[in-house]
Amino acid sequence: MNKPTPLGGTAVHEPVPLGHDRHCAEIVAQTDQLRAVVAGADLAAAVPSCPDWNLAQLLRHVGYGHRWAETIVRTRATTPPPDTELRDLPADTGQDPAEIDAWLAEGARLLADTLREAGPDARTWVPVEMETSGFWARRFAHETLVHRADAALAAGRDFTAGREVVVDALDEWMELASLPQMLDVNPRQRELLGPGRTIGLHATDTGPSAGTEWLVDLTGDTVTCRRGRGAAAVTLHGPLTALLLVVYRRRPARGGGVEILGDERLLDFWLDRVGFG
Repeated sequence: MNKPTPLGGTAVHEPVPLGHDRHCAEIVAQTDQLRAVVAGADLAAAVPSCPDWNLAQLLRHVGYGHRWAETIVRTRATTPPPDTELRDLPADTGQDPAEIDAWLAEGARLLADTLREAGPDARTWVPVEMETSGFWARRFAHETLVHRADAALAAGRDFTAGREVVVDALDEWMELASLPQMLDVNPRQRELLGPGRTIGLHATDTGPSAGTEWLVDLTGDTVTCRRGRGAAAVTLHGPLTALLLVVYRRRPARGGGVEILGDERLLDFWLDRVGFG
């Protein structure tokens, strides 16, 4: 998972993941920031970006997710453990916020400690082809990052994130989106493939040497992505964090400093059929 699927041409700034130790640290750091975002917030508040959940359900999902991944890595699982707790979430909001806060902090620390002890190369079950513990460190660093954005939306607070973390999150998203098995997991994505279908993302708040451009190519038999600039049927221009939230379908593609140049219908078609996390 260290390299994206090549698209052709010369990519700029070959993506390098933040590294295992940094991913472990980000699980804790993003959880701490999430806890700060929801401090004093109404746990019954609806989460606009996860419309079936209130804020309490979102927080339980994060905490159970950390514990689920920790079990996989600690036991070197070869099959997935049950994930009922992190998906079938009661809407109850009666839990003491202080208890939820401490529970979130504990889950993040447990996962990060287990991942550090395992190292990045421990063999374990993974839902995609990279069957090592390093997958879980990177996945849950960014899973927690994006759910922090969900919490900020629910609590009516601003969401900001560091450039390195957002770039790595977008790189990971592109790498996962390029896996051929995604077409089997979600057959509707096959409808995306066709001639002339290319999508560019361009961050407007970073310098030209920052390597914050991506190109998605839907013209072949599978989805391919790379870091860099190229001819595109439609390009999304906007702040780096806004691009992350659009790709993760946490905010609309229009407005808020984001501009669409080219075939808007293709962009909408793409966003409607992709998504995870």
